[in-house]
Amino acid sequence: MNSGDTAFILICSALVMLMTPGLALFYGGMVRGKNVLGTIMHSFVCLGLSSVIWVLWGYTLSFGSDVGGLIGGLDFLGLSGVGMEPHASLGSTVPHLAFMVFQCMFAVITPALITGAFAERIKFSGFLLFTTLWLTLVYCPMAHWVWGGGWMGAMGALDFAGGAVVHMSSGASALAAVLYVGRRRNYGSEAYMPNNLPMTVLGAGLLWFGWFGFNAGSALTAGGGAANAFVTTHVAAAAGTLSWLAVEWWHRGQPTTLGAASGCVAGLVGITPAAGFVGPMGALAIGLGVGAACYGGIMLKSRFGYDDSLDVVGIHGLGGAIGALATGLLARAEIGGTDGLFFGNPAQFGIQAVSVAATILFCFLMTLGILKVVDAVTGLRVSDEDEVKGLDLSQHSETAYNLS
Repeated sequence: MNSGDTAFILICSALVMLMTPGLALFYGGMVRGKNVLGTIMHSFVCLGLSSVIWVLWGYTLSFGSDVGGLIGGLDFLGLSGVGMEPHASLGSTVPHLAFMVFQCMFAVITPALITGAFAERIKFSGFLLFTTLWLTLVYCPMAHWVWGGGWMGAMGALDFAGGAVVHMSSGASALAAVLYVGRRRNYGSEAYMPNNLPMTVLGAGLLWFGWFGFNAGSALTAGGGAANAFVTTHVAAAAGTLSWLAVEWWHRGQPTTLGAASGCVAGLVGITPAAGFVGPMGALAIGLGVGAACYGGIMLKSRFGYDDSLDVVGIHGLGGAIGALATGLLARAEIGGTDGLFFGNPAQFGIQAVSVAATILFCFLMTLGILKVVDAVTGLRVSDEDEVKGLDLSQHSETAYNLS
C-alpha cells in the first residue's frame, strides 16, 4: 500500500463527490423558478440513495468476481471483505475501501445526470424507484463490463474514466426517458426561461473542478498517468468552451453564458474516455470537435420534437460516443499502452465502435423496461395540475424563492 496514492484517491473521491452538488446547481439554474428545488433534489438525493445501494449490493455486482463476463458475483455483498488492505485483483496500491468509495462517487452522479432529461415533470416517488432499478440493472452491469472484468474490457475497449459507463449510459437512458415520459406541457409554444444562469455557471465551474478528480483519479496512482489525465481534462474543457461559443456565435449571432457552460461540460464529457490514452494535442482536437458537435446535437431537439429538458442526450450521450470513438483514433501507446487508428492500429477503432453500439442499445432498451415497471408501480409523470403548480410545491411543499 502506498500512502501517497491513498491520499490522492481519497482527495479525488471528495472532488468527484462535489460534482453531484455542482450538477444540482448546473441543472437547477436552467429550469423555471417553480421547479428549482425539485430539480436540485433529484441530484442531491442521489448522494444518499445511490451510496446506500452501492454499499449494500452495487459494488459487488460491479466489481465482484466475474460471472460469465456479464455481472459481478456476491463476494462483496454489504462490503464483506472490503477492508483496509489493497485488493490483489485490482492491481492498485490503495486500500480496497478507498477504491470502493472512489467508484461510489461515479455511481452517485450517473443517475443524477439522467434527471436533466425529464426535469420539470417527474414524480419524486417514481424517480426514487427508477434510480434504484437503474443503478442495479444498468449501471452495475456496465461498470462490470468495462472495469470489473467483464466482456467489454476483455475485448479491449478503452474507457479511462467513464465514457461508456457514465456518459453514454446516461445519455442513452435519457433518450429512452424523454420518449417514454413525453414532453412538458405546451412544449414548443411556451418559452421555458432559465431562472438563474449564475447558478448554472457556478455549477459548471464546480463540475470542471471536480472533473480533475474524476479523470486524474482514474489512474489510481499519483503518477505520470494522473498528471496526463489532469492536463488533457483541462485542455479539452477549455477547447470545448471556445468551440461551442464559436459555433453558437456563427449560428445565432451572439455567444451566450449558457453556451459557455454547456461547451465546457461537452469538452469534459468528450475527454473522459480518452483522458489517459491521448496527449494534450489529442485532447485539444477532442474538445474542439465535441463542443461543435454537441451544439449541433441539441439543435436536433427541435427537428425531431423530443423534449430533452436540459440536453442530456445532446451533451452526455453524443459527447460520450464521440469521445469513445475519438479514443479509437487518437490513443497513443506511449501514453496509455494502446495505439489508435491514426497511430497504426485500426482494430482499436473497431473495438470502440462495438462498445459504443452495445452500450447505447443495452442502456436504451433496459431503461425502457425499467420505465414501464416504474410507471406501473408508482407512476412516472406528475398530473397536469401538479406540473402547472411546479414540482417544488407539488412534490416537496417548498418554494426556492420567497419574493414577498
